Amino acid sequence: MERGKVIVEKVGGKSTVTKCFSKYPLKFIIPRKVGSSETDAVWIYTITYGGGIVSVYKAVGSKSSEQVLEARVGSNAFLAVIPDPVTCFSTAKYSQRQVFKVVSDSSLLLVDWITSGRHERGEKWDFDLYKSTNHIFHNGDEPLFLDTVFLEQGTHAGIAERMQDYQVIAMVILLGPKLKLIQNQIQEDVKKIMSQSLHMPTIGSRQYSNRHTDHCLTKPSFVASCSIFGPKVSPTDTYSISLVACEFQGIGVVTRIAAMTTESVYNFLQHQLSSMEPLLGVKPYS
Repeated sequence: MERGKVIVEKVGGKSTVTKCFSKYPLKFIIPRKVGSSETDAVWIYTITYGGGIVSVYKAVGSKSSEQVLEARVGSNAFLAVIPDPVTCFSTAKYSQRQVFKVVSDSSLLLVDWITSGRHERGEKWDFDLYKSTNHIFHNGDEPLFLDTVFLEQGTHAGIAERMQDYQVIAMVILLGPKLKLIQNQIQEDVKKIMSQSLHMPTIGSRQYSNRHTDHCLTKPSFVASCSIFGPKVSPTDTYSISLVACEFQGIGVVTRIAAMTTESVYNFLQHQLSSMEPLLGVKPYS
């Protein structure tokens, strides 16, 4: 497996790349500046020659393409992993593993999503296997978030049959003190979206008798859910004030999405992450 490594540190009060190397076919592109000069952020683009992970895109026998990302996020540091969605070709076998090590005041934004395939070629959930594993560890080796998405063509039912009309699945993780306001925002917005999408009229409503059947048969085109993970400390617990604040800052929010169009997920990400422009220099997915 070919490797690359990037280290970002504070130098003279500014975030600076102090070490960077990669080996073909992996390559890093680091622009001098993205966004406002007042923004202290380093952008790193990872690319592979040929437009894909390997030169041969279809699976050969039991072999599969694999990609691994390991990141350590230091004290008061912020890492944003905001890729375009994975799009697997027909019969492809792809596996990715992402491991993040954080401390109590680290902040992490992770977007991990996949589309059903190359629609213009009629490929919808035609790949053989897709596996995405995301692990977050606190203070070295304490598990904070462990998650795996696994899609494989089955003997009795293919992926397309199980996914029905949904063409995109996505996961968004927001962790740490720098993202607290966005955590609250996304939870409220998801509640509103799903409340409107799944709203059922009351029995006494005039429209109920006419639309009840149609409503039951209509699947929402965009489905999302939010949940909290990580340590929770009550202010009444016998901890110092500083420890209580630190633990509350470490709570994360994970949002999971299933959508019928890629555009709807892009729009959701644009809206939810737009307030991160001061941190990143630009609005993600704009």
